[in-house]
Amino acid sequence: MDSNNLKIHEQIKVVPQSSSSTQTTITPLTFFDIFWLKFHPVERVFFYTLPNSQSHPSFFFQEIVPNLKSSLSLTLQHFIPLAGKIVWPNDSSKPFIQFNPNEDDKGVSFLIGESDLDFNHVIENSPQDASFSRSLIPLLESTDSFASIISIQITLFPKSGFSIGISTHHAVLDGKSTTMFIKAWAYLCNKTIETLEESPTLLPKLEPLFNREIIKDPNELSVNFTNYWIHVMTQKFPNEKANNLEILPFEPKLKDYVRATFKLTREDLDKIKQKVLSKWEIFYPNESKPQMLSSFVITCAYLHVTIAKAMNGVDKEKEKFSFLFSVDCRARLEPPIPNNYFGNCVWVQFPDTQPLDFIKEDGVLLVAKCIHEKIMMIDEKGVLEGAKDCINKFISLTSEGYEVMGVAGSNRFGVYETDFGWGRPEKVEIVSIDRGLTIGLAESKDGNGGIEVGVVLNKDVMDLFSTLFLEGL
Repeated sequence: MDSNNLKIHEQIKVVPQSSSSTQTTITPLTFFDIFWLKFHPVERVFFYTLPNSQSHPSFFFQEIVPNLKSSLSLTLQHFIPLAGKIVWPNDSSKPFIQFNPNEDDKGVSFLIGESDLDFNHVIENSPQDASFSRSLIPLLESTDSFASIISIQITLFPKSGFSIGISTHHAVLDGKSTTMFIKAWAYLCNKTIETLEESPTLLPKLEPLFNREIIKDPNELSVNFTNYWIHVMTQKFPNEKANNLEILPFEPKLKDYVRATFKLTREDLDKIKQKVLSKWEIFYPNESKPQMLSSFVITCAYLHVTIAKAMNGVDKEKEKFSFLFSVDCRARLEPPIPNNYFGNCVWVQFPDTQPLDFIKEDGVLLVAKCIHEKIMMIDEKGVLEGAKDCINKFISLTSEGYEVMGVAGSNRFGVYETDFGWGRPEKVEIVSIDRGLTIGLAESKDGNGGIEVGVVLNKDVMDLFSTLFLEGL
């Protein structure tokens, strides 16, 4: 963490309110979870503006922080596993989540700080130093014997506002679950401020379902993935134990890198859609063109083609690109599982693009067609078709020199609805996209059907990307 701009006031552990239960809670990990065991944490930051009086340090630390703290404790009552840790004892064939109420360091790490960065500058959309947002994200602890699940950082920008930075372990939560947890916390924070209720109840849609029995694993994928991680750790760190829970180091790219947010309005998306569909008829006269293309397909195709062209424009040797995206499987499993299932329920998909598709003149059409066809195939053959080969596919692409691009977040999460009682967020950012070649998606803040996209690129690539992005519209 770049602590130059950060003054730390307090770091505590927040525990579930009235965790009078002396029972240790064990929550198994499914194959969906174990797949992500070694991946970097997902890091998000929510920015909120405050009136001058409320963003004064004395008011903020005496009034607002206690509200956030007590409502977090209330929320954790409903989300007990999050206050625990991932552990992997020697006598267990695979890791699991454990909350032990008698442990001294149970609970969620909660850091309270103050930043001297210029708030209005940090929330700008135009390119700025990639490291700025990093100081607002808490560290998620992982050691050889345990891994924390979630950590939170509240940062005051005096006279302007504050941010909530949240770092989550990908083996316990996917994007939908993380968003649900944050919304539950915001809802209870609002409720306690409004009604001063001691322990208000959650809305049914925010009540998490932790039942792991409903995830079936007929192909023993969890054994497969566990063995894979044991193999990786033994190869990479021969002197360490194989059931080591340290997260692999996906270092953020910060030196000479900038972060920016780009907006695609509903009109922009319609324009790109029409362009793609009219070319579809010319390029593929014998195929019926789709009635519609989703905003997700169009955004991913447009953004990744523009990134590839910008990277290739700056460095001609970068010409082989591939793309992967995650699909929410809750409604796609047989039988479907409830929407409030809490854990990972996403699966990685590789559209069948060709290495040079992304830098061709009609790249947007070629890539959009591949993504659309992949989604059609998932609906036809099932979302876990070819699941066993997923990791090998990724490894072979990177070893063949492909730039593999990804996507984080979703325009369906409704992150801009997250109101803790001081208004909706001014901005929401997925900070962890700087750990790979990934774009961060969110719905448009103004709620008019557009999409916001976060991008972190090398400065020269970002300059060219910005030009190409606007030209394409």
